Amino acid sequence: MEERFAFLAEWYDPSAALLRRYQLLFYPKDGSVEMFDVKNQRTFLRRTKYDELHQEDLFVGNRVNVFSRQLDLIGYGDQYTGNKLGSKKERKQAADFYTEHQTKSFFHNLVQFMTSGPVVAMELMGDEAVSVWRRILGPTDSGVARKEAPPSLRAQFGTDGTRNAGHGSDSLASAARELEFFFPSTAGHGPANTANCTDCACCVIKPHAISEALTGKILHSISAAGFEISALQMFNMDRANAEEFLEVYKGVVTEYPNMVAELCSGPCMALEIRGTDAPKTFREFCGPADPEIARHLRPDSLRALYGKTKVQNAVHCTDLPEDGILEVQYFFKILDR
Repeated sequence: MEERFAFLAEWYDPSAALLRRYQLLFYPKDGSVEMFDVKNQRTFLRRTKYDELHQEDLFVGNRVNVFSRQLDLIGYGDQYTGNKLGSKKERKQAADFYTEHQTKSFFHNLVQFMTSGPVVAMELMGDEAVSVWRRILGPTDSGVARKEAPPSLRAQFGTDGTRNAGHGSDSLASAARELEFFFPSTAGHGPANTANCTDCACCVIKPHAISEALTGKILHSISAAGFEISALQMFNMDRANAEEFLEVYKGVVTEYPNMVAELCSGPCMALEIRGTDAPKTFREFCGPADPEIARHLRPDSLRALYGKTKVQNAVHCTDLPEDGILEVQYFFKILDR
C-alpha cells in the first residue's frame, strides 16, 4: 500500500467568519495532496501534485499553504501519521530547546521526559528575574534540593535530576533564546497549543483574579474537582475582542459594559476544560454569576470561593453546551493567531 500521511487541518474563512475543517492527505512518493471537507463529508481537492509542500513541513501546530489557502495543522488524521511523524517532531523540538545540554549524559533522558506530555511555559518578569527564579526552583537535583533548600519548588515537587518540577534559564542569553523558542516574534513558529476543541468547555480566569494572585488556587480547585485542563494560555484582550467574545450578553444583562471593561483591564487566562458533559458540569462547578448567591447556594464553587461581585466573579465559563467548542476556538484558534 502506498504511504500517505493524514492531518486534520483548519482554514479560517474570512468572508463567512468560520473555521472550516479538512482532512489533508500527503503522499510522499510523488508530493501530491488531497483534501476532504470534514463537515460535508465530500472531496474538496482531488489528489494533485503540489511541489511547494514537503514532508518536513508536516507537523501539528505548523501553518502551511496549499494552493494559496493557509491551513493550520491541528491534529494527526490517523495513528500511523502520529507514530511516524509526531514523536520525531516533538523530540526535535525538545532537543533544540536543550541544545546546550547535548553533550551531557542525561540529555536523552531529558528529551524523552520532556516529550512525554504537555508542559506549561511562562515568561516571568521582575528585578533580577533569572537569579530569583533559579533560587525559587532550587538545586537541579531534587534530592539535593530537599537537603539544601527544603522550601524550593524542586524540593517540594521534584523526584530527581530530570523529573525536577521546573526549568529555569541560567543566564540572560539563555532566557532570550528560550523565550523566543516558546513565544516567537515570528508568528506560527513556536510549539502548538494543546487545545483539542472537542467535548469541552471554556473557562476564562478574569484579570482581577490574576492581579489578586488567585490563579494558582483556581487551577488547583479545577484539577482537584476532577476536570482536565487540556489547554491554558494568557491573553491580553483589547476592547473589540472582549465585546465580540461577550456579545451574547449584550442587551441581556445590565452588567455587559462592565463585563467588557473587566475582561480587557489586564491579562486573563483562557482554559480548555474537558470532562464528562463538560459545559454542564463545569458551569455547575463555577456556581451562580453573583458570588453572594453562590456562597449561599454553592459555597464550594469557584465564584463563591474567589469572586467579589457579579462582574469580578473570578471566572467566565461556557453557558450553553453548543458554545463550548466555539469559545475555545475563539481563544486558541482565532486570538492565538
